[in-house]
Amino acid sequence: MKLRRLLTSAAAFLLVPVGAWADSAIDYDTAHLDRRLPATRATTPIVVDGRLDELAWQEAPVARDFIQNDPREGQPATEQTEVRVLYDDRTLYVGVLAHDREPDRLIVSDLKKDFTGSDGDSFGIVLDTFHDRRNGYLFETNPAGAKWDAQTVNEGREVNSNWDGVWTVHARVVEDGWHAEIAIPFRTLKFAGDDPQTWGINFLRRIRRRNEDSYWSPIPRIYEIHRVSLAGTLEELRGLQPGANLRVKPYALASLGDSSTSLPKGDSDVGFDAKYGLTTGLTWDFTVNTDFSQVEADEQQINLTRFSLFFPEKRDFFLENSGIFQFGQGNERASGSSGGGGSSGGAGGSIGGGRPQSQQSDLILFFSRQIGLSESGGAIPILAGTRLTGRVGSYTIGALNIQQRRQGESPSVNFTALRVRRDILRNSDVGLMILNKDGRGGAYNRVAGADANFRFFRNLNVNAFAAKTFSPILAVGGRGRDAAVRAGFAWRDNRWDVRSSYLSIGERFNDELGFAPRTGIAKSEVVLGAYLRPRALSGWLRELHPHWQLNNFERHRGGLQSRYFDYHFPLTLQNGTFIEIGANPTVENLTEPFLINARRNISVPAGRYEFTEWFLLYYTNRSAPLSFNGRYSLGDFYDGYKHTYQFGVTTRLSERFNGSLNLSRNEVGLSGGTFGTNLLSSRINYSFSTRMFLNALLQYNTDAQQWTSNIRFNLIHRPLSDFFLVYNERRDSRSSDILDRAVVAKMTYMVQF
Repeated sequence: MKLRRLLTSAAAFLLVPVGAWADSAIDYDTAHLDRRLPATRATTPIVVDGRLDELAWQEAPVARDFIQNDPREGQPATEQTEVRVLYDDRTLYVGVLAHDREPDRLIVSDLKKDFTGSDGDSFGIVLDTFHDRRNGYLFETNPAGAKWDAQTVNEGREVNSNWDGVWTVHARVVEDGWHAEIAIPFRTLKFAGDDPQTWGINFLRRIRRRNEDSYWSPIPRIYEIHRVSLAGTLEELRGLQPGANLRVKPYALASLGDSSTSLPKGDSDVGFDAKYGLTTGLTWDFTVNTDFSQVEADEQQINLTRFSLFFPEKRDFFLENSGIFQFGQGNERASGSSGGGGSSGGAGGSIGGGRPQSQQSDLILFFSRQIGLSESGGAIPILAGTRLTGRVGSYTIGALNIQQRRQGESPSVNFTALRVRRDILRNSDVGLMILNKDGRGGAYNRVAGADANFRFFRNLNVNAFAAKTFSPILAVGGRGRDAAVRAGFAWRDNRWDVRSSYLSIGERFNDELGFAPRTGIAKSEVVLGAYLRPRALSGWLRELHPHWQLNNFERHRGGLQSRYFDYHFPLTLQNGTFIEIGANPTVENLTEPFLINARRNISVPAGRYEFTEWFLLYYTNRSAPLSFNGRYSLGDFYDGYKHTYQFGVTTRLSERFNGSLNLSRNEVGLSGGTFGTNLLSSRINYSFSTRMFLNALLQYNTDAQQWTSNIRFNLIHRPLSDFFLVYNERRDSRSSDILDRAVVAKMTYMVQF
């Protein structure tokens, strides 16, 4: 109680100077109406070389007068940016003149595909091709011409950066800044059949040395470029053709591998993916003998909880258009704290966190990692699959069917996911989802759900869902409920972050195509936070964000299961440095012992435990040539103690080379014994160009007592066509013996008809 009173008093003291906020006078609900840009048909061929020297560029209207989103919201950008848009029968062209009075101070962080734009200077585009003010395509580049692209669904509720489109960019640094010339073929995009076309469009300019973001059509600082309802308008696109309706991408691979129990063995395989434009809004995908051998290995985690850990999907077939299958509230981009101690994630996640890593992982109704992967993450062969995704009028449609092969004790299984969502009101939607899993011997698992997501007043989100599972009685037993329901709201503006939700998951809720680490629980969540920007400290301090969070889990059959409090005080400096201090009081009520360390055979006895973790978290300026991050925590842990040390260093010797080293150590003492865990990971990335890359991930895990290596060479030899050379190895850390290793060479070649 003393801790609670102390932190509450400190937060109240910080909330006194209300006048310290600098609110913008812009009316964001109407400002975008004045941002209209006519597209001009190019009268001569455009050569994408970053020079913008064709006469057509000089004749095109100019988008300028960008407005800051951060740090001085509503003020003119500190450097002028000029953007022009041209088009011909096949391609949309965007020309950028990013003026800068100090071009020698431009920060170029990376050349790799899907680079991290916030780490350096960059320019971005959002295209709302259906002009529904909800969804769009994102494209971003930097002064070296690196590429990043993504799909955004429902204004950032899902941002899929693993989507890959065919487009070209060339950039160059000049005396007064940098220029970029971007060409996006219309066949890369989906759009309605209207003539003329009117699209939503917005542009982002990032000046990293000032940590400044500005937009052509202004956006409040709590949002990002995917807030397409505030985008401007691109007009007068006439005679557009969607281009080729069929793309086929065959692959061939050869591999050589061995293990401690087998001799070296070679193998080869072939397969293909195909994409057919059924209509201007719908795409039909096919995959045969699907292979994901080029996918980067999972980052290992140390689990000090009794619940399953969450590992993200990384396979491109399942990532493309994955936002359509998002169910429920999704990941609201404007919500939550920017850092993480304890349960909020970030550097305070499950690596030594002692509590579940992500509040978004309480229930994911459709989680594609359940297809083609075992519980340990090993690959299970996929025979074939098909997917239909896209839009028809106000409806968004997703249909997926995958046939998984039999492997060892894993039988052949068929997976189906059906999703329909309808836009209603100005920026809301309702939807249905049906999931089905059929195996041999009459085994089945089915899920049906409905959800609704409403947005009001630009700042208020209200959402709810209900889902029910259907399984044989032998699989789930005969007692308890087989349904899950959730309802919640979130208010987020420049000053306040207020959220609350209630989630109930029945004891017999059995979603074998989803992710639900806890069942038989009712969870209540409350978040209260403030965003403070005192003018008196603006020379070095950008934002304070004191916040409090409660997550309470009650068992349906009575009694408390877990209760987590977060008392966090983060601050962000003007150069991007992030520091957070806080406390995480925890209550765990164990009805049975759980094994916390299998290597030492140490268990936590049943009982009620109350303990508190204190932590300090920091990230230095990530755009600097050398940056650091770390987290230190100490406190009680069940019937003992836990100390956690995390440290990381990242170096960027140039835009071609960057590397990182991260170490996490837990020292745990319990009545059943003491143990330590170490997790070491190192990344090395070298970009020969914007089309050729070498990446290495090396990991050491004392729990698994293994060293693992994943080294990948990738050459993009033509658009959406790759050559991969991958080396994987697992080595016993005690004996240094190789457990298994493999070399895989894979070639893909995309053909359009």
